Amino acid sequence: MNRFIYIVLFSIFSLGTVSCDSPTASSTSQQPNVIIVITDDQGYGDLACLGNPMIKTPHIDKLWTQSVRLTNFHVDPTCAPTRSALMTGRYSGRNGVWHTIQGRSLLRKTEVTMADVFKENGYITAMYGKWHLGDNYPYRPQDRGFIKTLHHGGGGVTQTPDFFGNDYFDDSYYDQDGKTIAQKGYCTDVWFNNALEFIETNKDKPFFCYLSTNAPHGPLFVAEHYSDMYKDDPNVPSKEFYGMVTNIDDNMGILVKKLKEWDLEKNTILVFMTDNGTAGGLVGGKGFAAGMRERKGSNYEGGHRVPFFIRWPDGGLTAGKDVPQLTAHVDILPTLIDMCQLTTKKIKYDGTSIKSIIDGDGKNWSDRSLIVESQRINIPVKWRKCAVMTQQWRLTARDGKPKELYDILKDPGQQNNIIDKHPDVAARLSQDYEANWKSLEWSHKQTSKITVGNPQENPSFLTAHDWIGGTGTPWNQNSIKKGSAATGGWSITVEEAGDFEIALRRWPKETDQPINAGTFEFNSDTINGVSINATTAKIKIGKFEQEKNIPKDAKEMVFKCHLEKGDHFLETWFKGPQEKTDKKGKKKNKPNLRGAYYAYVKKM
Repeated sequence: MNRFIYIVLFSIFSLGTVSCDSPTASSTSQQPNVIIVITDDQGYGDLACLGNPMIKTPHIDKLWTQSVRLTNFHVDPTCAPTRSALMTGRYSGRNGVWHTIQGRSLLRKTEVTMADVFKENGYITAMYGKWHLGDNYPYRPQDRGFIKTLHHGGGGVTQTPDFFGNDYFDDSYYDQDGKTIAQKGYCTDVWFNNALEFIETNKDKPFFCYLSTNAPHGPLFVAEHYSDMYKDDPNVPSKEFYGMVTNIDDNMGILVKKLKEWDLEKNTILVFMTDNGTAGGLVGGKGFAAGMRERKGSNYEGGHRVPFFIRWPDGGLTAGKDVPQLTAHVDILPTLIDMCQLTTKKIKYDGTSIKSIIDGDGKNWSDRSLIVESQRINIPVKWRKCAVMTQQWRLTARDGKPKELYDILKDPGQQNNIIDKHPDVAARLSQDYEANWKSLEWSHKQTSKITVGNPQENPSFLTAHDWIGGTGTPWNQNSIKKGSAATGGWSITVEEAGDFEIALRRWPKETDQPINAGTFEFNSDTINGVSINATTAKIKIGKFEQEKNIPKDAKEMVFKCHLEKGDHFLETWFKGPQEKTDKKGKKKNKPNLRGAYYAYVKKM
């Protein structure tokens, strides 16, 4: 009788969901918790369980034995595009994130994110670590469905939007209120420790935790006891890179142990994945590539096939099953909606739920074509570093045209280009690509604009990381220290007309340094910078254009203007006397000109 009542109640509460009759439905009354752990720049071959004989990853190896493994899983060849596709179930070219800088890493505000979906279904949501889909309103994680957040700025610790002087140890990060929070310890440990605190606090209600490490992305900083594990192995490509991976592994071990201790193990969907091919795992001919060609950024397999493990004991996802069917990042959101029985508005995903091949044998799974690409330019170019994939084939492009075809089943290392032997296959896959490109052209013409003056972020903290156009992009703090002679501007939008104050800085506010400061002390460290010798500051936005002399020791130059509602382009300059000679006394007549790397835009 009790079983009958349970079945009736479950059927009632399942009405209107994406998929009602789920073999993987939880055996408990609570919807499953979901934890996604995604690491940065760690490739398929950077795990012992996937064949690497040098690296030490015992905890992830154990999880691998307990999980369903997607052995033919693909992402984009670089980080922000992958994360945008994972968050939305839609191609990066469609959701506005086809680059990692230049304002092209801002996830279009009209997109519905994974966090939005879980939050709308009553989940408590949190993210820790690397976001890289926008540092300003309305693109920050707290604007995209996450209730609790702690993250660094930009695409990695030490990049321009990050708190200045962060170095992976005892850093300061941003929370859901936009406040800077000082943390003790190594960055990866911080992300996991905060995630564990969140999980323990919310263990009695369904939660979604996105645990996104910046490691093992460079710069390669890790405690010596981790790098020392590899110092005597001549085959290790980078002892620091491998040490960072082993540190992640230790944290994964603690996470798995705590889930069991808190009685959350059975009803938690735990995912481990990475965001692109290896960066530090193949250096100078050293490393382990798992038989794949090339690495991060490449449209060959080594650039985009990555590990993906999923464990959910209550859903029957255990016992070390391999799923060889072609899958990708765009499939994960539709799949989780299906598994967790979530309701959501009708969205046209580029991916599809793969629950049936995770649950079953996949005999009735239809083949399909999927596309991954690496644009990394301001405006996407057709056939630029892309791969069109089916279960058997890989069509890749060179010089703007599809020129290589590989039978991946017979040639997993992609050594034999057989495009001349199978022109029909190349033509069919080219048609798939052309049709998809046509569906994306509208998106390529769009620019995501940073909103200024909104109460959610006022002032807005703009950095050169998001410059569009100009002569370069100072995307990391080393560029700031060197005084990079680059210019650019920000694409912004004003929701309501008003008076604004725009403060231009060479150094961010937390440093409290003059515009022309070079070397200085900050947070007990010496910042070895170069003085830019600027004498005037200039601003141009719409019809407003003004230039001012920079007083001695001025830390910022403030301009006041009225901005009408709508879209604007903000350009800034620091100018100084022309540099007539180089250090050797030779004439060079180099202009002393650069943009303000930081701008604080406040509505009065």
